[in-house]
Amino acid sequence: MRQLILDLAWDPLPPFAGFLPGDNAAVVAQLREQGWPGAPVYLWGPAGCGKTQLLRELQARAIEAGLVAQWFDASSSTPWELADDAALVLLDGADQWSDAQQHAAFTLFVEAASRVGGVLHALADGVAGAAMALSEAPAAGARLGVQFASAGRLPPVDLQVREDLRTRLGWGPVHAVHPLAEAGTRDALRQEAGRRGVVLGDDVLDYILARFARDLKSLMHLLHRLDGFALAEKRAITVPLLKRMLDEEQAQRPASPSAE
Repeated sequence: MRQLILDLAWDPLPPFAGFLPGDNAAVVAQLREQGWPGAPVYLWGPAGCGKTQLLRELQARAIEAGLVAQWFDASSSTPWELADDAALVLLDGADQWSDAQQHAAFTLFVEAASRVGGVLHALADGVAGAAMALSEAPAAGARLGVQFASAGRLPPVDLQVREDLRTRLGWGPVHAVHPLAEAGTRDALRQEAGRRGVVLGDDVLDYILARFARDLKSLMHLLHRLDGFALAEKRAITVPLLKRMLDEEQAQRPASPSAE
């Protein structure tokens, strides 16, 4: 009888601790040291290169500091509303946004800018209560602004988006994020396996890397499923076990409708 395994979450690592930089060491270093608020940051690269994970690392850094971070992507329904206490806004999947989502993203930039402008205008004009307005401006250490960090598969100049949004996405540093080479991918899988308390032999890694796209996100998901399957079967992770899991997953998929 197969053991029932609960899908328990693992303790999160400190921000950036679980990211293997590979050729992206300079990008990671800049994101670690990014002062908030600052110019918008944009990350671009192919699917699975790690750009979404880097946005998540920035999100974790903000939360660890007690700041409010908002996340929007192509799956987020509109309108997108800027929280009163937002310190960080993360925008993922810029190359996949609908017209409505492009408008929503642009509106976030405008609202953040107007929030800062209102406080500064009050200070410049000596309006009574301006000091109070400044003290009540949102986001703790980022009180005079909101940090934006965005990502997509293409650089801003190549995105099929409205021009005013393109300008704002590319206003600050634009970083290319490079996929891990095979050695880096092996290291990433081994590191995650070690964190889970399991061992991946070279034969298992060879099998995975020869048959699956080197998209780190999907490979990590594969490892998550394989770990759960091995626990349920009370077996070590081997190539035969991996094949059996894949066969069972294939058998459980609904059959494609035949053409009439």
